[in-house]
Amino acid sequence: MEKKTVLIVDDEEDMRFLVGMYLENAGFSYLEAEDGKEALQILENNKVDVILIDVMMPKMDGFTLCARIRKQSDVPILFLTARGDEWDKVKGLKLGGDDYIVKPFSPGELIARIEAIMRRVYHDKQKNEDLSFGPLVIDERGRKVTVDGDPVVLTLKEFDLLLFLAKHHGQVFSREDLLAQVWGYDYTGNARTVDTHIKTLRMKLKKASDFIQTVWGIGYKFEVS
Repeated sequence: MEKKTVLIVDDEEDMRFLVGMYLENAGFSYLEAEDGKEALQILENNKVDVILIDVMMPKMDGFTLCARIRKQSDVPILFLTARGDEWDKVKGLKLGGDDYIVKPFSPGELIARIEAIMRRVYHDKQKNEDLSFGPLVIDERGRKVTVDGDPVVLTLKEFDLLLFLAKHHGQVFSREDLLAQVWGYDYTGNARTVDTHIKTLRMKLKKASDFIQTVWGIGYKFEVS
């Protein structure tokens, strides 16, 4: 069974090490970031199943990071914090957090909460929510892609780009359209970012790569003949 990956976002190195040890002992793999900016970069380039976010961090606090993530992803978020005020809990949940655990916590409680979130978010999926195109199946809520039943590992933006195109079957989008719809209107990067993601998507999709078609002089579309 494929290991689930947890992203730990905490400015305290000792805490990241401790939580990472708990996760490894429970059979998870993990990535770590010391601040919100690094966390967003990791999410851009890696598939993550659950995010653990410390509320009190320099540069970008946990609430701000959660709000940023929710603009582009529904990946489950669990807040880790020493602050147990009810208002903090309410604020975190209203911003899109899925659960809240107050430090200090036991390994058992942390793992139990992560597993509960994953059961709720990933295991109770309805079959009819999948998008199927021949060998290609896209599980939107589970954020999983398979080709001929084999899992395809995509980064956050690769999945979002594929899903957007697949949901608009046959429609042609310019690079600028895709940047606005997938990366967001405030994204300041180069439009060639789209070309790079399309190239890697095609490589990963293999026999389903032809579903993403280039419309010369305009952009791209997803179409299954």
